[in-house]
Amino acid sequence: MFGIDSSELLVVAVLALLFIGPKELPRVLMTVGRWVGQVRGYARHFTSGIENVIREAELEEMERRWREENERIMREFPALEAPVVTGQDLPPPAAEGGLTEPQTEDATPDQRHLPPEQRELP
Repeated sequence: MFGIDSSELLVVAVLALLFIGPKELPRVLMTVGRWVGQVRGYARHFTSGIENVIREAELEEMERRWREENERIMREFPALEAPVVTGQDLPPPAAEGGLTEPQTEDATPDQRHLPPEQRELP
């Protein structure tokens, strides 16, 4: 973990038992455990912050590359003008105020008000 061998850890445990005593040792170990947990939490938070910064930098780089590639494509292949839609091109609104489905010429008047699932196939 920190370059501590098992024999060194055993020496530290024996010295802690001798100097702290068996009565205080559990309380001291709990306190040390809390400190280690807090340090690990701070390290995890710091690491996730660094990873987020790296991820954002990578996203910015990808967006820059995408923008450059998009500009190159638009220069090489200019877009054709899109057709202009006027009010004359739109179908009239439905009588009830809602949108209507496109009606097929072969649909009978009885089938026009049925949902598409219940209509007969042509």
